[in-house]
Amino acid sequence: MSVDGLGKYEAVIGLEVHAQLHTKSKLFSGDANSFGSSPNQHVSPITLGHPGTLPKMNRKALEYAIKMGLACHSNIAKYNFFARKNYFYPDLPKGYQISQHTTPICSGGYVELNMPSGKRTINLTRIHLEEDAGKSIHDQHDAFTLLDYNRAGVPLIEIVTEPELHSADEAYAYVAEIRKMVRWIEVCDGNMEEGSLRCDANVSIRPTGSSKLGTRVEVKNLNSLKHIRHAIEIEIARLSELMDKGEKIVQETRSYDADRGITFSIRTKEDAEDYRYFPEPDLAPFQFTDEYIDSIKSSLPAMPEEKIKQYEDRFLLSVYDATQLTDEKLLSKLFDEVALTTTHWKLLANFFLGPVRSHLNQHSLDWNQLDINKMHWDTLLKMVDEGKIAFSVAAQSILPMMFDDVTTDPHEVAVKLNLIQDAGEDEVVDWVKKTLDAMPDKVAEYKKGKKGLIGLFVGEVKKISGGKADPRLTTEFLNKFLNNNN
Repeated sequence: MSVDGLGKYEAVIGLEVHAQLHTKSKLFSGDANSFGSSPNQHVSPITLGHPGTLPKMNRKALEYAIKMGLACHSNIAKYNFFARKNYFYPDLPKGYQISQHTTPICSGGYVELNMPSGKRTINLTRIHLEEDAGKSIHDQHDAFTLLDYNRAGVPLIEIVTEPELHSADEAYAYVAEIRKMVRWIEVCDGNMEEGSLRCDANVSIRPTGSSKLGTRVEVKNLNSLKHIRHAIEIEIARLSELMDKGEKIVQETRSYDADRGITFSIRTKEDAEDYRYFPEPDLAPFQFTDEYIDSIKSSLPAMPEEKIKQYEDRFLLSVYDATQLTDEKLLSKLFDEVALTTTHWKLLANFFLGPVRSHLNQHSLDWNQLDINKMHWDTLLKMVDEGKIAFSVAAQSILPMMFDDVTTDPHEVAVKLNLIQDAGEDEVVDWVKKTLDAMPDKVAEYKKGKKGLIGLFVGEVKKISGGKADPRLTTEFLNKFLNNNN
């Protein structure tokens, strides 16, 4: 994929996504793994790296890492150990990080993307476990950097791709898919705003047609999908300009300033040898059995791609609807529950992906906060399917009452509010004629080619009929009268 209109260069991108595992305690201590507390509330001598303290492995973190590896079709290393990664940074109290080097807990694997151009398979290099660093705060004091160690020691998995993405859009789609996956299998909340999911992007460019990798730069700590896309676009443009000028591209680590819309250098890029990795002496190696790995595998839910196939085959939904319904696990779960009580699956999908989702967004609610009566949903869908009420009328007049009171019977509401479309063909014809007779100028415009006016006519018939005209019959007779009088 070219990065400019001339097709001179190809971008090559590798991503490192860091996902904080949603365990109760940290990776090597009993300190709480909790976001939003006052600074330095969840620290202990182990977190602070006091002399004589020893780390102890969090078993749940191992389980979650394996879970993610299985979800990504990776190989699980049965024999494993941690490594000590040496570099000084203020928010690493010990002066080193416990990570993995030669034996990542998961190797290989892939993630599939549905791009506008078709399916893309992004291969993974590895998924490894490590502890997070603390947080340096630079904007609360003029003269000092403040340190919060609450995050230090929180368990992370780092998901590393092969360098085979070729655009900012692919990077955006990949991280969105990873966020969906970690939420789906419930190992991470995926909240990028809080930093529980972050991305480092390694970007290089090369002449189109070349197979040799160019000098890469790393853009660190991108914490939103929008920032990931924008930072990569900026970096591709910057590298292309340097290449055009014949200037040397320096391997370095850069940061992204969202307010200014730029990336800027923060240090030359380290290589693995700079970290002086060696086996962590304070943690014994660990080994997994086939039975243990199988037990984790059996606990995995049906993954989104499997659910999409189910929705296509069982509920006869389009790939688009099925993909949208698997965007969130809670949405998919609720759809499954209601779908068992009805056969109007396409209508149900339309309601869930349209007015129901809009209601939740408007009121800042999640899908598990939606209190519904599944049998009443079938009544509502049946009325719409039989043409007794219009979809828009159901969405605007009946759904809000069902949201407010779970005992609300949609049929009783429709009768009480006089919403039932029970008019016969003769009545619909009469309303259509009255509408067209009252709007001769618009009829003339329609006949001259402004076919979009059909919506105006349908709306006017709806007003005249008090909502009793069937939209399907209305459109049918409008087309008949408008097109037969040319």
